[in-house]
Amino acid sequence: MSRLSAKEKIRCTLFLFLIGGGLYNLIEILWRGFTHWTMFIVGGLCFLVIGRIHETVRRGMVIRCTLCALAITLIEFVSGCLFNILLKMDVWDYSFLMFNIMGQVSLLYTVLWGLLSAAAFPVYRFFVGNLTCKAGGKRTAIRIPAK
Repeated sequence: MSRLSAKEKIRCTLFLFLIGGGLYNLIEILWRGFTHWTMFIVGGLCFLVIGRIHETVRRGMVIRCTLCALAITLIEFVSGCLFNILLKMDVWDYSFLMFNIMGQVSLLYTVLWGLLSAAAFPVYRFFVGNLTCKAGGKRTAIRIPAK
């Protein structure tokens, strides 16, 4: 994406955000049987973070997935404090799980986010690799080199 103009980068990032939000809502419907519109925002943001971590960190898969798990847990905690506590939307409550923090995050879901990030990165790479954007007046595919 480095050869793209700022406008093209924004367009591609927005596209990836929408894909991530939609996929996360689908996963949540399959997991819990329902979703909430706020999860589209959280899922889109997490998808972008997963992609960025896997693109930039040159360590092993375990390290990258651990970083993704921690980043997603942070996003989940901040959005939980905003949506669940401050705005009282009651989107989720993990207070019944062991090792939870304020009912917004739990160790169990942190581990699951790490595992999910391993599966999400190939999906991210697929969409980035198949996006076509104009770079320098030519239509060109955005490619992420295989690791």
